[in-house]
Amino acid sequence: MSDRNLVITGFMGTGKSVVGRMVAGRLGREFVDTDALIEARVGRTIPQIFEQEGEARFRALEAEVCRELSRGRGWVVATGGWTLGLPHNRAAVETGGLVVCLHADVPTLVERLGSAEGRPMLQEADWRSRLEGLLARRQPTYRSFPLGVDTSRLTAEQVADRVLALWRAFAQTAPPDAVPVMVPGGDYAVLVGEGLLGRLGPLVNALGNWTTVVLVSDEVVGPLHADRVAVGLEEAGLRVVRGTMPAGEAHKTLSTVADLYAQFLAAGLDRSGLVVALGGGVVGDVVGFAAATFMRGVPLVQVPTTLLAMVDASVGGKTGVDLPAGKNLVGAFKQPALVVVDPEVLATLPAADFRAGLAEVVKAGIIGSPRLFDRLEDGQTDLAWIIRQAVAVKVDVVQADPYERGRRAVLNLGHTFAHAFERLSDYQLRHGEAVAMGIAAATRLAVDLGRCPAEAGRRIIALLDHLGLPTQAPDYHPDAVWQAMTSDKKKRGKRLRFVLPLDIGQVEVFDDIPRRAVLAALKG
Repeated sequence: MSDRNLVITGFMGTGKSVVGRMVAGRLGREFVDTDALIEARVGRTIPQIFEQEGEARFRALEAEVCRELSRGRGWVVATGGWTLGLPHNRAAVETGGLVVCLHADVPTLVERLGSAEGRPMLQEADWRSRLEGLLARRQPTYRSFPLGVDTSRLTAEQVADRVLALWRAFAQTAPPDAVPVMVPGGDYAVLVGEGLLGRLGPLVNALGNWTTVVLVSDEVVGPLHADRVAVGLEEAGLRVVRGTMPAGEAHKTLSTVADLYAQFLAAGLDRSGLVVALGGGVVGDVVGFAAATFMRGVPLVQVPTTLLAMVDASVGGKTGVDLPAGKNLVGAFKQPALVVVDPEVLATLPAADFRAGLAEVVKAGIIGSPRLFDRLEDGQTDLAWIIRQAVAVKVDVVQADPYERGRRAVLNLGHTFAHAFERLSDYQLRHGEAVAMGIAAATRLAVDLGRCPAEAGRRIIALLDHLGLPTQAPDYHPDAVWQAMTSDKKKRGKRLRFVLPLDIGQVEVFDDIPRRAVLAALKG
């Protein structure tokens, strides 16, 4: 793939041309700037093209250049700020090259640009406000590029180093898929791709200039995957200190968090460092909460190793620990800087745990993706595709309600029942198994109340059965289940909230469900 182009894109002021020239020089390749190429062809500057013929003419010229770039030339290419914002341009350029997107925060961009001179898209009296608004509108597209470098606190040479590292890691393969997450507290991407665990070093290094990386796993996952991750991070030039915690829900406690604080201090971690959480949902929740509260917050990368964590726990920023009174009663919202999902690690996951994770995938299909649900019914086995679709459902909900003040409650489909089952089992039930039983109970309740068509209810329970998931509630007395539900933090005042399916792809939250109807649904 020596003829594959390396294409550097991003918002104005991120350093595309400067970095592109450095990278081209180091690779011994020809450097091409799409804006300069357009100017040379028409004999006018970009501002003159905008002034004399308008933006539409400029975009047409960009499209011509992008079509040429669909053929790999072995170039290093710097694009205009919005060249790849147009889908046809992006498709053409990605055909012939690997794209790396440069990012920077608003203060950095303002400092670098200095003024709106020569920037047709910033020609307003308050150009800084114009810049901020334009960046906000374009950011989802920039975050959708799977490979990127945050240039905010890096020199041009450091950015070039990181671009080259990404090129070496991905030049011979397809880049991962990216699901962008745009929420208050930090925009980031969920990357999904085979073999990403071994290429975590360049991805993490591209996020910033870290003094220390604390890699935390548990006693089960650590021996399986931590060596590979640590070596990759160290090969990227990062100082890595390993941390550990006990495995299992029983250790999702404040005492475990306190022990992690001690490990962070011993590692010399501060706000210029980074925490990497490598493990399942418990590790993600506990390590995420520790990162959210240590020194009032240090950056976090989530690397989930179970299916359940990949499609649910690692996405959305919710972290926390349990109290004797119930699950997740202490927590914080902590958006990660990156989520890296490598389906290959699921090969080490016990079959029962994998099946349990499928409950959250089914949940995603019921909430917002009839296509995902249909494909599961048809026996879809492409794990990367399944994970992407499930993550996309959760991201859509999280973006609409990042702090769980409304719509996000739909993600608790089956959980009012499930948390009660888990508590009564003294947390011996797998979370996914409890969720499957909870979804089945919520479905029966919805059908009994006339909220859900009987056929949709039949399909939901049949799919859970087909995937080997339990659909009958444990043999707990219904009154005991009801009592356990009353301590759930998701209740509103004295009313329990139930998420019920209305159809495949449509759910709604109810807080007026009669107790007798709930008890009847528990009996199946």
